[in-house]
Amino acid sequence: MENDSLKLLGENRVRQFLTLARVARLATSDRAAVPHTIPICFWFDGEIHFYFVIDEKPKRLTSTGLKRMRNIAENPQVALIVDHYEEEWAYLAYVLVHGEAHVVEDPKEYMLALRNLRDKYPQYRSMVLGFERNPMVRIVATRVHVWGARFKPPATA
Repeated sequence: MENDSLKLLGENRVRQFLTLARVARLATSDRAAVPHTIPICFWFDGEIHFYFVIDEKPKRLTSTGLKRMRNIAENPQVALIVDHYEEEWAYLAYVLVHGEAHVVEDPKEYMLALRNLRDKYPQYRSMVLGFERNPMVRIVATRVHVWGARFKPPATA
């Protein structure tokens, strides 16, 4: 049964907010529930999927050795928060997505997500990213919460 909160992802204001957002924070935890949160670049497919790739930016470990990847392998339940902050608090907003994360195993799905990530982030265009070397993760939203005046319907007269 579909969670009613997922309908929020189909609302124009929410979809636009997620499409235009440049960064999200990904929260994972290991099997002992020790949390780990990091910023990520992501692509939202306009439905219920969010994607990120393990790119070439400098990291202490690589690929599946990264803490976020080890956590996802142990516990696929994740949270993703996309937020907007301004000093004028009337414009604060966030979308909180709970979901299940898995490494993309289909090369066609991988290439679709990679093309969209490259369209969104020009920095990815010069990186040599590939299916074998750079894991792509798909988060399937299971529950969504939105907050902020920008998501409220306009007042009717």
